[in-house]
Amino acid sequence: MVKFSNSLVGFLNLLILLLSIPVLGGGIWLSHRASTDCEKFLQKPVIALGVFLLVVSLAGLVGAWCRQSCLLWVYLLVMFVLILLLFCFTIFAFVVTNKGVGQVVSGRGYKEYKLGDYSNWLQNRVNNNKNWRKIKSCLQDGKVCKSLQEKNQTFGQFITTNLSPIQSGCCKPPSDCNFSYQSETVWVKPAVDNSTNPDCNTWSNDQNALCYDCMSCKAGVLANIKSDWKKVAVVNIVFLIFLIVVYTIGCCAFRNNRRDNSYPGWK
Repeated sequence: MVKFSNSLVGFLNLLILLLSIPVLGGGIWLSHRASTDCEKFLQKPVIALGVFLLVVSLAGLVGAWCRQSCLLWVYLLVMFVLILLLFCFTIFAFVVTNKGVGQVVSGRGYKEYKLGDYSNWLQNRVNNNKNWRKIKSCLQDGKVCKSLQEKNQTFGQFITTNLSPIQSGCCKPPSDCNFSYQSETVWVKPAVDNSTNPDCNTWSNDQNALCYDCMSCKAGVLANIKSDWKKVAVVNIVFLIFLIVVYTIGCCAFRNNRRDNSYPGWK
């Protein structure tokens, strides 16, 4: 008679197997239509995740329902490594996102962001030209600044807007540049530039350039990453508890298989 633990492990892995199919299909679909750096950047992780889920779930499914102790042992080993890595990543996410906060600007409804306020590890990631080219491609594909421009606000309306960190850092010049407002994404440089902020010279009214190469834009991206990673870390804690429960049930199933199959070398 199939033990309850084997049935439960098999059922859970059947669900994961079904989940892996659309994930893998999405990655393959991206690989065929990818035309930008952003899409190409996403396709490999999605395919890798789909393949990983497919292989691990098959090992757990066959190991539990077909009483294959060897496969179930491999499954438990992978699960243990996954739990360990997820635990380490959760701690790491809290550590590297501990620093960095938006700076309040007098008379403005939005905050501005400085790259130096964030951890050195995060700064190194966005200062890498290869990484930033892909991130910038995603920002441009997402039309974040275009959506802001479509509001057609007056200057008074604009400065009271609660901009997102990316909009504040990438779609407008920093306030200390003292540019004259024409529209949300068009600003006129002063005749005499007394600012020491290098972003003032980086800014361009070219709608494909704007402040995408500014330090403030990189800081805005990090502010967004910090917020997302904090949420991911909380979700990871819940997922870790789930994995530990599944791992415990899997250990029970493995013990059942060993006992029922009665392999002399494993006794």
